[in-house]
Amino acid sequence: MAETAVAGSTPFVWEGTDRKGNKIKGKSMAANEAAVRADLRRQGVVPSRIRKQSKGLFSGTARITPGDIAIFSRQLATMLAAGIPLVQAFEIVGNGHENASMQKLILAIKADVEGGSALAEALSKHPLYFDDLFVNLVESGEQAGALETLLDKIATYKEKTEAIKKKIKKALTYPAAVVVVAFVVTIILMIFVIPAFEDLFKGFGADLPAFTRMVISASQFIRDQGWILAMFLGGAVYAFMYFKKRSRAMRHFLDRMTLKTPIIGPIMKKAAIARYARTLSTMFSAGVPLVEALESVAGATGNIVYEVGVLKMKDEVSTGQRLQQAMENVDLFPNMVIQMIAVGEESGSLDEMSAKVADFYEEDVDNAVDNLSSLLEPMIMAILGVLVGGLVVAMYLPIFKMGSVI
Repeated sequence: MAETAVAGSTPFVWEGTDRKGNKIKGKSMAANEAAVRADLRRQGVVPSRIRKQSKGLFSGTARITPGDIAIFSRQLATMLAAGIPLVQAFEIVGNGHENASMQKLILAIKADVEGGSALAEALSKHPLYFDDLFVNLVESGEQAGALETLLDKIATYKEKTEAIKKKIKKALTYPAAVVVVAFVVTIILMIFVIPAFEDLFKGFGADLPAFTRMVISASQFIRDQGWILAMFLGGAVYAFMYFKKRSRAMRHFLDRMTLKTPIIGPIMKKAAIARYARTLSTMFSAGVPLVEALESVAGATGNIVYEVGVLKMKDEVSTGQRLQQAMENVDLFPNMVIQMIAVGEESGSLDEMSAKVADFYEEDVDNAVDNLSSLLEPMIMAILGVLVGGLVVAMYLPIFKMGSVI
């Protein structure tokens, strides 16, 4: 039996019999048990047992990710293209979702649509998951009578942008993880291994090499004052994350520095251009006016430097400036991109040319990330070798010195 649902926040599991006397069971989302019972009776089900769904020991409310929204868009577009009515499509997608939070969100939207709200209006009630770009495109699709086509474009857009984000995370996560491991290993050696050698060296009766004394002093400092250093580092990280989240000026500074960083900077720049072109193509092909489209494009670039630049472009385009000239003025785009956009403007195929730019840069980001991973692996191994190997050499230098004297 398919799950039933109404707008609510509590999952219920139930057992009962249908009109033919067959025993069935299922799950429903409702405000309370009475609402579940009433809903089942409307469907011709006589409930024999209704109870709240219990949560496992380690279960919790899974958060909704942008990937969930991308999958939802693709599923909805596919069902509408197959001729399934909108409300029924929500029913199928919502009840079939494994993420309880996503299921609740979909069924809440379904309830609003059933109540007479337009889909765009229902989506706009959940701005945390459906941004202005998503809502505007859906509204354009509803007004043009081509909702399934626009949802397909949204799904493609979401899938492409999420793929880019995953590539960027892949480029940054691996080296960061290795650096953290190297730091932890170094601290363990400093706290537990170096002191054992220090006790051994006390009986040598000879001066230790300068490198060995330096490592031992560092070990003593970490053991004696390490908690102060840990508190300072923890406070610095917390302050950094706090101001990064709340200060636009700081985010602007960080994004600008990121774009200037060797190796990583060019990848971030290509990713921002890919997002810009993909969003512009999607918005313009949906019939959204260029000035209005640039408003959404700015927020979708993922980089405040490009966001500010695109908003400046929007102001210039709104005064009659061509998009090509506005892009030249902000000095953020390669000449190839500007020329392709210019061809798109002149030929009336701005959406197609923007899509080609997006395809090119998305593939370029893929290749750059793969090359970066290949480049970083030997570099990271070398850094680990220097850190750990340096400590080992520092501890064995006195032993080598004693051996040469003997």
